[in-house]
Amino acid sequence: MASDQRRRRRLPRVRWDLLDCSLQGHRTVGHDVAAVRPDDALVLREDADGLRWHRCLRCDAWLPRSAPEHPAAEHLPPRDRIQLPLRGRPLRDRYVLRLIALDRVVHVVGLGLLAAAVIVFSGHRGTLDRWWTWGLDFVQQHGVVVDTAHGSIAEVTGWFDTPSSHLLLIGVGLVAYAALEATEAVGLWLGRRWAEYLTFVATSVLLVPEVIDLSDGASATGVTLFALNLAVVVYLLLAKRLFGLRGGGRAEAAEREADSGWSALERTLASATGSSRTTGSAGTADRPPVTGPTGRADAAAAPQVSTPHYP
Repeated sequence: MASDQRRRRRLPRVRWDLLDCSLQGHRTVGHDVAAVRPDDALVLREDADGLRWHRCLRCDAWLPRSAPEHPAAEHLPPRDRIQLPLRGRPLRDRYVLRLIALDRVVHVVGLGLLAAAVIVFSGHRGTLDRWWTWGLDFVQQHGVVVDTAHGSIAEVTGWFDTPSSHLLLIGVGLVAYAALEATEAVGLWLGRRWAEYLTFVATSVLLVPEVIDLSDGASATGVTLFALNLAVVVYLLLAKRLFGLRGGGRAEAAEREADSGWSALERTLASATGSSRTTGSAGTADRPPVTGPTGRADAAAAPQVSTPHYP
């Protein structure tokens, strides 16, 4: 038991908020306000020397900045007018959903190319049939034995016997499937709830032919694709609480508020303040630490100020 706990502690923990800040920059507010009020202390503070400290709403870093020379507003807007960025588990879920969206984009490109090939093949089947027959005759005339009755050669030859109407239906079906995958990709990238349901249903239906193919004969590619699609289905069903599972949409909204709402900012600030009072040294525990995308405090860059109880 103890060895398992030590092993878990050694595993790297992904800080999604730091990753997002390193990619997009910190999210702070109050750059253009004329005055800092005590009520603003959760996200904006001013020390005795007039230097302002802006809290990143995503990773909790405190960043120093001078007061604006030409302020555009008197005070910070009320909380309901400040849009908070995602953090914690909701931010992690956004990365997972966008990874699934990128997978759907790959599907769209592949399906689009395949649909174009089918449509082109249907429109020029006569010419392609002559080229295919000439190629087989040329190979056989040079001593290469080709089995035209079995295997992939016979399968390709059979394509030329498929009616044009069937080929057009196949092409239209591929285009429709690509449009469905594109819709999933856009919805998942934007974090829409309906896209999660659409992806779950479409991927679940896709598992049926994959299981049939695996029952006929397993391959590394088939097993990998089946495992990936199954992982997507399980993740959407459990982690995103679809169909009322684990509390459904209400529990999802409550979790988002707990991890990315104002209560999360208050909770992490109280935790950081308590930690700094316990472990901080004189002269550094009473001011906001300057932290960057790495999440480490930069004591050398921070000025020595005397304002009490800054996190």
